[in-house]
This record gives sequence, structure tokens and C-alpha cells, in this order.
Amino acid sequence: MTILIALSGSLRRDSANTTLLRAACALAPAGVRIVLYEGVGQLPFFNPDSEADPPPLVRELRGLLSAADGVIVASPEYAHGVPGAFKNALDWLVGCAELGSKPVALINTSARALHAQAALADIVTTMGWNVIATASPVIAVANKGFDAACMVADAEVAGPLRTAIEALVLATRTECSP
Repeated sequence: MTILIALSGSLRRDSANTTLLRAACALAPAGVRIVLYEGVGQLPFFNPDSEADPPPLVRELRGLLSAADGVIVASPEYAHGVPGAFKNALDWLVGCAELGSKPVALINTSARALHAQAALADIVTTMGWNVIATASPVIAVANKGFDAACMVADAEVAGPLRTAIEALVLATRTECSP
């Protein structure tokens, strides 16, 4: 079983990013389980003094990601950057050597969100994660009001999302091969 963790950079209840990740969970092929992590907003502020013995919520996130084969990220752009709460979550993960080389898909839900996408790619690459270009499409669903069921039913959304998932799964298998 391939396990992928989906991380949304948005705290909005009706976020296009989170909704797209829910659609990804529904579109997971046989033998693949996608788990949507929904605790970004509950994480404490990053403090390097606590990094060696982090709070329980941080240990939980680190453990979830360590056990995963790959990561799917969808994040909005705020003021040409990654939202603060999401950057905080990523800061808690920077020093985790066990997450190095983790294959990651960066799915962009807005064709206009180029700055945050580039910043996000830079951040996760700095963390040692392996951005899989073929698993990182722009799927423009922002501001369209789609729910996850609509996204799953819409071929223009579901097709590229399935392709991204398949590319990430392939990368996880390639990463694990001797």
C-alpha cells in the first residue's frame, strides 16, 4: 500500500486547495491511500528551542510524514507568498532528516499564484524534498465554487489530478527501488 499525505496551505473552511486535496483522496487508485492532514492551524508557533523535543502535535505531524511514501501539497498565495500558518508547519519539518528526499507533488489551484508556487518549491527543495515536476500541475479551480464531488466528476479537473497522483506514486516506487 502506498501512503500519500496531503497538506493544504489554507485554513479556509471552503478552500479550493483543501477541496482539491479531498478530491485527490477520492481519486486515489487501488493500492494507494491519500490521507488529508487537517492540523496545520493547530500547530504551535515554530520555536527552534523546542525543535529537539517538539510539542505532541508536531511529533504527530512528523510521524505521519515519516511513515508516508510521498506528499501532495496545495497552497494558496497570500501577498506573493506562502500563507503564514503553512510556512510555520513547514518550519517545524525543516530539521527532520528522515523526511529528506521525500517525493512531493505541488499542485497549484490558481494559474495566477506563481510567486507562492515558486516559493513553496524553493522551501521544500531546501528541506531536501524531491519536487516531482510531472506530479505538479496547475489545476485552476480557485474561485469556481466546486466541491470535491464536482471536481471528481469534472474530467478537466479529475484527469490532471489522477495523472499527478499517478506520477507521484511512480516517483515513490522509483525512490524506493534499489
